[in-house]
Amino acid sequence: MKGRNHLSSQSEMKKHQLSYHIVPPKGLLNDPNGLIQYKGVYHVFFQWNQHGTVHQSKSWGHVTSTDLVHWEYHEAALEPNDWYDKDGVYSGSAVTKDDTLYLFYTGNVRGVNDSRESYQCLAVSKDGFHFEKEGPLFEHPKGYTRHVRDPKVWQGENGLWYMILGAQREDLTGDTILYTSEDLLDWTFKGSLLEKKLPLGYMWECPDVLQFKEKDLFVFSPQGLEPEGNKFQNIYQTGYLTGQLTPTGQFVSENEEFVELDRGFEFYAPQSFTDQKNRVISFGWVGVMEPEVEAAVPTIKDGWVHALTIPRELTYQNGVLKQQPVEELAAMRTGTPQKVEAEDSIVELTSLQQEVIINWKEDPKAFSMGIRDNVEISYDQETRTVTVSRVNWLTNEREKREVQLKKELKNMRLFLESSLIELFVNDGEEVFTLRYFAEDKDDQLSFSLADKNEQREISVYELTVQ
Repeated sequence: MKGRNHLSSQSEMKKHQLSYHIVPPKGLLNDPNGLIQYKGVYHVFFQWNQHGTVHQSKSWGHVTSTDLVHWEYHEAALEPNDWYDKDGVYSGSAVTKDDTLYLFYTGNVRGVNDSRESYQCLAVSKDGFHFEKEGPLFEHPKGYTRHVRDPKVWQGENGLWYMILGAQREDLTGDTILYTSEDLLDWTFKGSLLEKKLPLGYMWECPDVLQFKEKDLFVFSPQGLEPEGNKFQNIYQTGYLTGQLTPTGQFVSENEEFVELDRGFEFYAPQSFTDQKNRVISFGWVGVMEPEVEAAVPTIKDGWVHALTIPRELTYQNGVLKQQPVEELAAMRTGTPQKVEAEDSIVELTSLQQEVIINWKEDPKAFSMGIRDNVEISYDQETRTVTVSRVNWLTNEREKREVQLKKELKNMRLFLESSLIELFVNDGEEVFTLRYFAEDKDDQLSFSLADKNEQREISVYELTVQ
């Protein structure tokens, strides 16, 4: 199954198809899995229901790239065809040892009365394309419900292997648990990853640890957080704690502030890896949404739903986490950019794949940008608030997400597709990810100019994947 496999030539597919984001060849896509650069090739696996657009019968879909721009689709890497994963090959991660690729995943098994069992499993490969399942690795840990899943594995500087898992305690609170191993086969349970219990929802999914010179970040996706002002507005959230990973593998947080990783509508379940250039690169799922909103996504009528984000490079310096598009994506730019003059208010899009870069010499008093008569991005200098709003495709009502910047607005970088937007603010100090579904006739960007003396530079690039 090579090349991008579009499902339909019908108008609805053309209206909302994605060109440079990873999408399922058919069916439903969710969490990115097994991210790794193996033998020089980038491998991205993902949760994949090949047979429908509902959350059932998950396999591991598989794409590869040598440049993070052009993706080749392959047959499913792992299928739910064994007793320990018969109801889903759930999320996990990948590492290499002795030139062998190790995939760790959760096998999902459902019984009578919707009972659930979960098994942490291993599969191995010598070439990155053919995998042999080795089955479950250890017994289910005591003190936890069967909601234990999403193994993330890495090797410490001491040579020891660490595995963390999203979990739910028997008192129905969220946790992340830790195992260690010397050989990736025999694992020892070490208890909770954190040194103290935190009241953050009823289940933690897709845990990850990002290690930087300045400090470490524990990234996870808790379910069950209540909204707080502008925060935690989605059905489920993804964020991080800052702190230090100790030599024993325990994460000691410096405070209990859970910071959202993305301020948009659908971002969830990201996973990171370190490539051969020593970059920390992450993909996320776009996206998690309320069941009734998901069921109304227009692409479902063409047999597919959801996507992954573009690859983002993560850095942490001077107490600031930044997410920025990997440099390779600049290769998608076609020709010279369209320059938007200060007096221009309307820009006609030459295609629905665009990159928009806006730089300000001084903090603007106010700013507003409309996208295809559906999405609006605005800024208020007085409160330093960036607001992104869109038309909800189920209710047809406008909804918004907001964040207050820590310092003045300097730049925005927007990656636009026909039905997906990723907005990077102030060199990626804040990010908004969202789906949207506009009408064909709305192919314009509109800009306001609140202050005639505002000094800004806007460049619009058409993006093409050759």
